[in-house]
Amino acid sequence: MVNVVVQDSARLVRIAPGQKDLKDAAPIQLSDVQVGDRILARGKASDDGKSVAASSVILMKESDVSAKQERDREDWQKRGVGGLVSKVDAANGTVTLSAPPASDAKPVTIRISKSTIIRRYSPDSIKFDDAKPSSLDEIHPGDQLRARGTRSTDGTELAADEVVSGAFRNIAGLVTATDASANTITVMDLATKKPVTLAITADSQLRKLPPMVAQRVAQRLRGGSSDAATHPPASGADSADAAKTGQTTPPGNAAGARSGGPPDFQQMLKRMPPVTLADLQKGDAVMVVTTEVSASTQPTAITLLSGVEPILSASPTGNQAAMLLSPWNLGGGGGDAAAGANP
Repeated sequence: MVNVVVQDSARLVRIAPGQKDLKDAAPIQLSDVQVGDRILARGKASDDGKSVAASSVILMKESDVSAKQERDREDWQKRGVGGLVSKVDAANGTVTLSAPPASDAKPVTIRISKSTIIRRYSPDSIKFDDAKPSSLDEIHPGDQLRARGTRSTDGTELAADEVVSGAFRNIAGLVTATDASANTITVMDLATKKPVTLAITADSQLRKLPPMVAQRVAQRLRGGSSDAATHPPASGADSADAAKTGQTTPPGNAAGARSGGPPDFQQMLKRMPPVTLADLQKGDAVMVVTTEVSASTQPTAITLLSGVEPILSASPTGNQAAMLLSPWNLGGGGGDAAAGANP
């Protein structure tokens, strides 16, 4: 916490999110500053660093930031693709995303130029806002990646304006224990045959797949009808649940998904009913995307999906099933970094 003391001679101006200079800044009064607004205060800091005698204050209204973030979310959805990185060609500036399982989608080549904004998720954070400036050299096969830009007519290439990547872990298995007091869940990983204890936070997205949809996805994994798996039933109740929980739209479609085409698995998730830690019981089958495990941090659940017994039956090791999930549910691609919200 820093106390900003606005001097009588201080200059106060308002700018829009993404504005890069003060040429079009509008003069304001101190009374225009409200709780939740963002400011950049310039001036002399106190010796203890707890206050600043501000000679200028640059304001960005909370409402303007929210509107910019919403526009960015829509743009990620409209012009975005994403998926698992299968190949990185640094010499040619390209990244290839593999086609997701249970999908008619094709691999997508992401073309990265000198003007492409590249960010990477922090290993200890699941928030888009915490994504740091990065480079093509930090993207590796096995990473999850989202990009937005201009797609080719056939949808197999995208000239990227912005890219965000991260290393995440996919787990499929059975719940062995839950601890409401510690906000943790322990899952027996089908792939490694080892238990994994995951932290559940306020940012974790927990959903339940309806039986009918689970059966259709399982059929798709076994090589059945594509339409059955990619056209889940949507209802007003589903939309209402999403509105109540404040869930945001993930930034972009799965690799190869075309605007106006059939919805992919990630689009299905946002219409699924939410669940709580208390709803999960020992023996329940779940698929989870988590942060990477490190020596100093416990993995955190980003997306957890229950009701997946039929899907795991169709994918005994859980590897293919777990790959259906994606970590891009938080911040919706419209976080501060994407919104250019830092004055």
